[in-house]
Amino acid sequence: MRYITGEDRNQIVFLPGCIADYVSEDNPVRVVNAFANQLDMDELGFKRAKPNDTGRPPYDPRDLLKLYIYGYFNKIRSSRKLMQECTRNLEVMYLIGKLVPDFGTIADFRKDKPAAID
Repeated sequence: MRYITGEDRNQIVFLPGCIADYVSEDNPVRVVNAFANQLDMDELGFKRAKPNDTGRPPYDPRDLLKLYIYGYFNKIRSSRKLMQECTRNLEVMYLIGKLVPDFGTIADFRKDKPAAID
C-alpha cells in the first residue's frame, strides 16, 4: 500500500490570475478591507493621512491599519511576524496589495497611533 502524496513541487501549474481568487467571498479580511477603505484617516488623526508633494511616498495608513487589525484578529502582535505574514500569507497579500512594510514601519505606526485605535 502507498501513502497519500501531495503534488510535485517542481510541476508547473496554472494558478488563478489574481489573489482575490484565493480569498473566499465570506472571508473576514474582505470586511476589514471594506471597513478600512471607507474611513477618513485625516479626521481620525492618523499621521501621513495626506501625502506630501515631495520626498519618498509613505505607506497609506489604511494599509497599515488593515495589517494591524489583521494581526489583532489573528493574535499576531510582533511587528516582525506581521512583516513575515506579508510575504507568505495570501489573506494579507490580498488585504494590503502585496505590500511588505518593514517591521520598523509597522512598529512606528503602532507607536504613533492616534486615540482612534487605542
